[in-house]
Amino acid sequence: MRTSLMFLCMVLFTISSIAFAQPSLKKSPTVERIVGQVSSERLKTTIEKLVGFGTRHSLSDTISAVNGIGAARRWIFSEFQRAAANAGGRMIVEFQDTLVPQSNRIPTPTRIVNVIATLKPQTPTNRYVIISGHYDSRASSANDAVSKSPGANDDGSGTAVVLELARIFSAYTFRINVVFIAFAGEEQGLYGAQALARRAQDNKWNIEAVLNNDMISNIQSGNGTVESTYVRVFSEAFSAADTGSEWQTRNSLGLENDGASRTLARYVKEIGEQYMPSFGVKFIYRRDRFLRGGDHSPFHDCGFAAIRLTEAKENYDRQHQDVRIENGKKYGDMPEYVNIGYLTNNARINAAALATIASSPAPPSHAQVDVSALSYDSILRWNTNTEKDLAGYFVRTRETSSPIWQEAVLTRDTAMTLQRSKDDYLFGIQAVDADGNVSLPSIPRPVR
Repeated sequence: MRTSLMFLCMVLFTISSIAFAQPSLKKSPTVERIVGQVSSERLKTTIEKLVGFGTRHSLSDTISAVNGIGAARRWIFSEFQRAAANAGGRMIVEFQDTLVPQSNRIPTPTRIVNVIATLKPQTPTNRYVIISGHYDSRASSANDAVSKSPGANDDGSGTAVVLELARIFSAYTFRINVVFIAFAGEEQGLYGAQALARRAQDNKWNIEAVLNNDMISNIQSGNGTVESTYVRVFSEAFSAADTGSEWQTRNSLGLENDGASRTLARYVKEIGEQYMPSFGVKFIYRRDRFLRGGDHSPFHDCGFAAIRLTEAKENYDRQHQDVRIENGKKYGDMPEYVNIGYLTNNARINAAALATIASSPAPPSHAQVDVSALSYDSILRWNTNTEKDLAGYFVRTRETSSPIWQEAVLTRDTAMTLQRSKDDYLFGIQAVDADGNVSLPSIPRPVR
């Protein structure tokens, strides 16, 4: 532990540094190994298999062994079971079946079935992290359950990442519950995600992060522009749970960009780019694309940290389209438009963030900034973590206008006085273990 702690101290910038610079954090050998195990070939094979079901529309055939959403969900279940075989009984695979009432896109009451694999830690805990994609697809009409609907990118790409990481992660042991889920009913109204968010809320899960992947393999826009060097991460400032005094407090403290989902987006960017320095993560300060939605939204609405990862460039000719050629132009969400190299990079960003969250100590509790008296400095305090391999805590700072953390200092204490004004800076506290795995930040609140 002492060697690791000394190494961490050497590579971090101190809090009193004059020039701002993004700190270089230590990489975990285990996380590096996981990131390196992502297979482009397996991602490609999974997408081709999903496309082979013809349509995966939520209202399509549930009886056939080869066509429709029923065949697709049973195949996904079997792939999760294959992963579970490597987990020594720690991975539980299940269907979550919800009867959804009639609505605009549900002509008759319909069963929406999620496929879930939960990788449990050796020591039981109520901490959870979720990675998701939706396996249903659609053609031009939202209620067309018969026409060919390949869904290679939307959202075969996200589902492929979920299955690939379930395969890799099953061979490892983590501190917290890691939930891999293929949602159904996304195209009909986020029904699968709503069902799991309700379960999490009813069972009082402590969800630290929801990483939702939806359309992460296309690089060419319909206007001809191409972008393959970064992934967009959508996050919203306030949720439906941020009401009354909570909203007033965060707004008055200037913490509109330090809610759970934006804090998670900042974390994914830092961790992802740490392990994938040649690939970028771009913040989008919206819940989702303009006036649109995704499966992270029900979790965000419940107050959980939830973000959406989506390709940098969308092509509307290749999503929600009947497969056809019209006036010499091809339409449809076909495998030929999937860029496997880009998808692989996005899978690795997910792998780095997911593995780090799952491996890290719990975020420090009761983080506070002392406001008992006017002061030119800032006094921070937090409770002691209980993990045996704890190396210490990172105290993070950034200017109020900065989207990313700019400074870091490592301490083994649970209090620190910073020569930084509360007027000009924002703060965060992270727990770090001996391997360099850092928790999500806890944002200090004022205490007199």
